[in-house]
Amino acid sequence: METLWSDFINSEWHDWKGGGRSEDRLEKPSWQSGFLNDWRLRAPVPAADDDIAAMREFREKLHALAVDLAGGGEMGEGAWHLLNQYMKPGTVYREFAADREGSVKLQYRPAMAEWRQVLAEVAASFGQTVSQGEAGRIRVCDNPDCRWIFYDDTRNRTKKYCDDKMCGNLMKVRRFRARKKAEQNSDGDAEA
Repeated sequence: METLWSDFINSEWHDWKGGGRSEDRLEKPSWQSGFLNDWRLRAPVPAADDDIAAMREFREKLHALAVDLAGGGEMGEGAWHLLNQYMKPGTVYREFAADREGSVKLQYRPAMAEWRQVLAEVAASFGQTVSQGEAGRIRVCDNPDCRWIFYDDTRNRTKKYCDDKMCGNLMKVRRFRARKKAEQNSDGDAEA
């Protein structure tokens, strides 16, 4: 399941196949537009250089926090303070709106169309995941080349890869090849 915060963190892409390439998508207007549209947020595109710098700084801090939680760490007072610091400039207004089934619910809407508002929404999204007891579902893909951060929405909470068909299959093939190579090496040692 994709979340606002994981989509933001994963704007730093790494070649999951092991080619060593990476790409910072934060600075790309096409990524900015897609991200804003996907999450129904508003901000100027292309983002200003200082906005990109602020997004990179927050992404780095949020990534470190997610990796710590994925490793069994806990949200300390400093981590909550960090999220509050990023949420503070983001103002919201309340609105009653009908959902797809026609039920009317109270919703909070971002009041500003700027990148600091977007960062406030990302911080709130991450904080909600943790405060609802879901920190144990935050994962880092087991493919060391990928580094993708994801939310494990499986029932038994055992998902290891961001995508079983891509990273999962790749790692399965790598393990198979390593076993075959080890078998060949041990056969060669036995003959000598």
